[in-house]
Amino acid sequence: MENKLLSAKAIVPHYDRTKLVTRIVHLGFGAFHRAHQAVYADILAQEHGSDWGYCEVNLIGGEQQIADLRQQDFLYSVAEMSAYAWQCRVVGVVKKALHVQVDGLEAVLTAMTQPEIAIVSLTITEKGYCYAPATGTILLDHPLIKHDLANPEQPQSAPGVIVAAFARRKAAGLPAFTVMSCDNMPENGHVTRNVIIAYAEAIDPELGAWIKSHVTFPSTMVDRIVPAVTAETLAQIAQQTGVTDPAAVACEPFRQWVIEDDFVAGRPEWEKAGAELVKDVLPYEEMKLRMLNGSHSYLAYLGYLAGYQHIFDCMKDENYRRTAHALMLQEQAPTLKVQEVDLGKYADSLIARYTNEALRHRTWQIAMDGSQKLPQRWLDSIRWHLANGSHFNLLALGVAAWMHYVGGIDEQGEKIEVSDPLLPAINCAVAASPVGEARVKALLALNTIFGEDLPTNAEFVKHVTQAYLTVHQFGAKATVAKY
Repeated sequence: MENKLLSAKAIVPHYDRTKLVTRIVHLGFGAFHRAHQAVYADILAQEHGSDWGYCEVNLIGGEQQIADLRQQDFLYSVAEMSAYAWQCRVVGVVKKALHVQVDGLEAVLTAMTQPEIAIVSLTITEKGYCYAPATGTILLDHPLIKHDLANPEQPQSAPGVIVAAFARRKAAGLPAFTVMSCDNMPENGHVTRNVIIAYAEAIDPELGAWIKSHVTFPSTMVDRIVPAVTAETLAQIAQQTGVTDPAAVACEPFRQWVIEDDFVAGRPEWEKAGAELVKDVLPYEEMKLRMLNGSHSYLAYLGYLAGYQHIFDCMKDENYRRTAHALMLQEQAPTLKVQEVDLGKYADSLIARYTNEALRHRTWQIAMDGSQKLPQRWLDSIRWHLANGSHFNLLALGVAAWMHYVGGIDEQGEKIEVSDPLLPAINCAVAASPVGEARVKALLALNTIFGEDLPTNAEFVKHVTQAYLTVHQFGAKATVAKY
């Protein structure tokens, strides 16, 4: 790929890639990481002489992504898409790429125990942490965790692999690295720390104590809309650059990264590439999770049920646009602790981003893994409203729409391909209950999602049931218009 780049219409690496040092191992070489954290590293190398390079690792799935990346000298392109123009960048900060199924676990653990590794970062989606979203604690009965507890030297889960790497570093007298989650969870650093320490203590209390005293788990807030890559997107990128790149990714021009500045073995100067280094990320995380991700999920379920394929399709419906904006400002903003941010402007900017037609962000993609997303995007806000005696009609409507969606049949009578790690339990609840109040009750009984408190709260149950019955009677589009 290197030679072909000379004629590419893109920002290409002008730095000496041989001088990069592999200091970060990243677990989860998916579209979001390629368009977000790796771009920051590329800007630092290109404009500020940084030598921080990446070793990319996929543990589950994504074999082809790693193969494609190797095939083209570890280079790939990122296209920033707006309705007016496309801007392409070829990212060159990847030094190495591994897949557990292809290269073996030994190769991955060897990479993680190199003395110069300072950070292991993760984008493995919420379900990759094997935790209960309602409580933030590890699921010791999760199939991957059960396997790893029985075979700690042959782990399959991300927490298991990280702890195995720490065990080797401790035994070899090597310093610890920082573990940095870049996934959409409130206090993602705390969740990661809880899961890793609980797992480590279960296999070796001494190792658990070593991790506690030597490792930091900074929280982060990441923001950039990155739709799943399609053949159409790849063709458009190839047209722009003149290079066929199966590892390419497309995204919106906007990007944001807020990072808790707590690293045990150094870090890149991310602030030079536009990141914000702060003492406390939580207020920013909550703002993004509730206002952006929360409204995204609201549009995903109600939009999909109404037959809207993309977020920008939802934005063409004035009622969807208005209720999404109202959800952000009337029901999510009051629950937030963030200061010195104009939330009205923030909401307006989100609506503007959602209307970008160049971004074909599918409602189906955002609707995936709802069981992992609802607690932090909606349910924590609902708890705040219940405690404060305020309205949460649109949040209740979102929960009701999710219940219709996981019922598996859309309003046209077509089957919905529901993708969720709790699908067996969800399917059981659906199969055991007719549509109506019984369905609401059955789904609320899933306490890994709703906890022990919400299913017994009469006010919450009443609002969700009412919304569910309205959607059932009138359909999603007419219900949104009513609200």
